[in-house]
Amino acid sequence: MLTKIDLCSMALLKLGEAPIQSFADDAATAKLARTLYDSVINALLAMHPWRFATAQIELVKNTDGDFVIPSDVLRIFKSDGKIVGNKILSDKNKISVWAIVKTDSDNFPAYFVSMAATRLAMEFCIPLSGNQNIFRMLVALYETELQTAKFLDSTTDMSNNISNFSLIDSRF
Repeated sequence: MLTKIDLCSMALLKLGEAPIQSFADDAATAKLARTLYDSVINALLAMHPWRFATAQIELVKNTDGDFVIPSDVLRIFKSDGKIVGNKILSDKNKISVWAIVKTDSDNFPAYFVSMAATRLAMEFCIPLSGNQNIFRMLVALYETELQTAKFLDSTTDMSNNISNFSLIDSRF
């Protein structure tokens, strides 16, 4: 089971730093990890419709007549209403949204773990070492891992069966 500490430690190891044992440590590495982890991971999750972090959520109007977006939703990419702030406006009484939700690190697939550790290492690099060369190498590695992760995620589920599509049938 992968923890936040494990992921931060992987990032620190990529920088040649010692792993951390806890976010509560007084070491600069633990303070940096504690400060940056959630914002970096949430940004990574929100940037792409990762299949492992995607959920269909049914919403019901609150007493004010609005649909309130749950706090664990990072991004809505399909909605039956108009998004305004942290609410969705719609004439319906019940709507369904497709969203990216906060996901525990133990649910991250391996391709995301590697990419996230590299991104965290990028964020830790300048404050810890100030080395621009290492930072540039991490950026290049991150970009490669990001493209690979997106590809692997997009090819994970092949449930869109198009066998009954009339244009394909007419070719045979």
